[in-house]
Amino acid sequence: MDPTLTPPASLDGQTGLDAQTGVGLSDAQLSQSRRRTLDLVNRLHSTGVSVDIDLPQIVVVGQQSSGKSSLIESVSGITLPRAAGTCTRCPTECRLRGSNAPWQCEVSLRFITDSKGQPLGQARNELFGSIIQDKAEVEDRVRRAQRAILNPSMPRKQFLEGDIDDISEKSELSFSKNVVSLSISGPEVADLSFCDLPGLIASVGSGRGASSDIGLVEGLVKSYITKPSCIILLTVACETDFENQGAYHLAKLYDPEGKRTIGVLTKPDRIPSGEEKGWIDFIRNEREPLENNWYCVKQPSSSDLKQKLTWHDARRREEEYFASTSPWNELDSVLHKYLRTRNLVDRLSSVLSDLIAKRLPEIQEELERSIFETRMSLGALPPPPSADPFNDIAALIYDFTADLHLHVMGIPDRDGILQAIRPIQQQFRAAIRGTAPAFVPFSLQSAPSFRLPEVKFLDNEDESPEHEISVDAYEDESRSDSVSEKEEGEDEFDAAIQQLELIYVDEVYTRANEARTRELPGFYPFVVQQSFIAKIVEKWRAPALLYLQKVEKIMSKKTRLLVTKHFENFGQGALEQRVRTIIHSHLKDCFERAEDRIKWLLDLEDIPFTLNHHYLSDYKEKFLTYYKAAREEVVRNNIAAQIKAFERNASKSPPNPDVTPTPVATQNRYYAPSPPINVGEPTGIAKVLKGLAEMNIAGTKPDDIYKILPPDAMAPAINIMADVRAYFQGTKAALLEDPSTLTNVLSLLFPSSSFGNAVAYKRVADNIPLAVDHELVRGIERDVLKSLYGRLGINGPDGHRIAKELAMESPRIADRRQDLMKKLERLEIANNELLEIGM
Repeated sequence: MDPTLTPPASLDGQTGLDAQTGVGLSDAQLSQSRRRTLDLVNRLHSTGVSVDIDLPQIVVVGQQSSGKSSLIESVSGITLPRAAGTCTRCPTECRLRGSNAPWQCEVSLRFITDSKGQPLGQARNELFGSIIQDKAEVEDRVRRAQRAILNPSMPRKQFLEGDIDDISEKSELSFSKNVVSLSISGPEVADLSFCDLPGLIASVGSGRGASSDIGLVEGLVKSYITKPSCIILLTVACETDFENQGAYHLAKLYDPEGKRTIGVLTKPDRIPSGEEKGWIDFIRNEREPLENNWYCVKQPSSSDLKQKLTWHDARRREEEYFASTSPWNELDSVLHKYLRTRNLVDRLSSVLSDLIAKRLPEIQEELERSIFETRMSLGALPPPPSADPFNDIAALIYDFTADLHLHVMGIPDRDGILQAIRPIQQQFRAAIRGTAPAFVPFSLQSAPSFRLPEVKFLDNEDESPEHEISVDAYEDESRSDSVSEKEEGEDEFDAAIQQLELIYVDEVYTRANEARTRELPGFYPFVVQQSFIAKIVEKWRAPALLYLQKVEKIMSKKTRLLVTKHFENFGQGALEQRVRTIIHSHLKDCFERAEDRIKWLLDLEDIPFTLNHHYLSDYKEKFLTYYKAAREEVVRNNIAAQIKAFERNASKSPPNPDVTPTPVATQNRYYAPSPPINVGEPTGIAKVLKGLAEMNIAGTKPDDIYKILPPDAMAPAINIMADVRAYFQGTKAALLEDPSTLTNVLSLLFPSSSFGNAVAYKRVADNIPLAVDHELVRGIERDVLKSLYGRLGINGPDGHRIAKELAMESPRIADRRQDLMKKLERLEIANNELLEIGM
């Protein structure tokens, strides 16, 4: 552009129309504080922090050929490059500052993204050439700067010093977010900053760019105007139908209430005849009203520029146009403030200054908050790879194994391993207890439905009540507690044991007789008891293996969580995956050892054995009495009824004072005297007891009458039933040389249970969990260090290489760390800028 476009100085030292109508209409009375705040915001923009913080800014938005360039030229006093098609392909920032020093312009390039479009940490500002003192040089320098921005891989010097016509017009980028920044100062320059964005493209013709350029430009414009502190300077050419200008629709989308949009009508001299009123309604703010109103400016036409019209003449012609041209000169005087460039600049300067004053305290808070949040996000990331990955991995393995030891020995936490296993132990114990032989002391054919009496001698042995068990209930495949709600997993143990089978006394008797070989009369082979015991033992195998599987499942889950806890943030996850695989294999080995141990323990039970004769004899006597009493209740019901009636009457009758009970000694045994007999001839049970007393058989109780009755034919079967039930119930564990050792260990593992008299099924109910605990739960930590080091290979000759490969950081985490560090750098630099001026 011809240098004559610059405003010449008048003879009296004033410029142009008068001393107050210069470029941007610089107001000498504008406060210094306002100027400092504007400078501060410009410096904040230079840091690139606008990527993270919403900074006050004016952006010029419009369609191609909407008069944007002419408007900017009239405000800034410089000439921008003009060419066919899209003139501006990157944001062009203009920072205007009034000064008493001679006019100057400094062109720089601000890179806020790299060649791939990714945000940089601190914005990189590069001075592009020397300071310009002659306005005529600005247009060429800006053109070269734009070419340099669009070709980031080429040397800047090539665009600055070379013949630009020799450089290919084809650029690496169609558009860029990186900025060409113009810093202009001098007399009569407005204190104002704004950013010119590429014009929106309506269509792409032949040789005018790719179709993707439309979306690129629109995306670039959106990235600016979506921010709440962005003032949208919307240019609308009056020569084009308003409804067809997409720039307004885009501004309306992100500022629907028009609070931060200032409209500018350009090219008013090209309004078709008869359509003036439609545009005048904008100035009246009656059509598409905006909070800061619509303005109208008149810039030099293409023919005016060819005539080398001076800036002074351009401004004078604008004044004359609005003063003499209808309908503008017919507007109410109050609306004239919305006409002419100088009024627009005054308004822009005021709106921007007010916004900056409002936003600065908020910006300070946002910067501090963002710095804190960014540091917290960085702190939440795993530590970056160190220079000594070998020792890092060794430390992780040590911490993991120490944590594993704590968990397998027990932690006071509801989610602990032992807490998870304990319900499974109780279910297993109940399942083993449920394999007790269901002996019925009467025959199936002759006995009516009945209920067995309560087994009181089992009340203190942590048993489910074995009383009032109905034969009908057995046949319905349910026990007395079957109606109660079962815990999770209990059904699996129920399914693991065979269906409960009733064993009637006549069936036992038949088996006993069929098993006799050379035995003397009245003797029966032990194989009968052994066959019943073997059937019980066989039922223990399925629940024992199910218990092992359930504990293994718990251990697998818990160890996976521990592996994730200690290794998930190391490297790219390869170490975590490999450790998980090694622990899984190690756990499998422990499982197989525990399984072998269980089978060995069950194999020990193939032959009945106990050294605890006292407990066996005690329980046999108890069960024998229990079965006989139940059988007598059914088989000899009449006698039983008489005995019960006698006992009731004896408890109600007062003692005879004429009769003094005297202890009777017989064969060195003392018997309590019989109850006093009332005066009168006794009958029934009383008569029998009296006759026995007369025979000097004193101390006889009513229940002793059963002993003088004829023997029960099923007595051998009852004896076998008592043997088997007593063995199930009454064999004390004798697998360890020192039983107290077992008791102490189990008491530590299961403090809520009593193991003072571990008996029969309890031997298995204790030893199976103990074996699983030894081989699987506590067994997992045995040799785990050897497995980890050996299979990871870090102790071998390539250990340091392997450790380095395992320590490689995940690309996702590395990218996240880099982004956060760049953001923190931008925020801290911007914050320092604020602190330097005491904001």
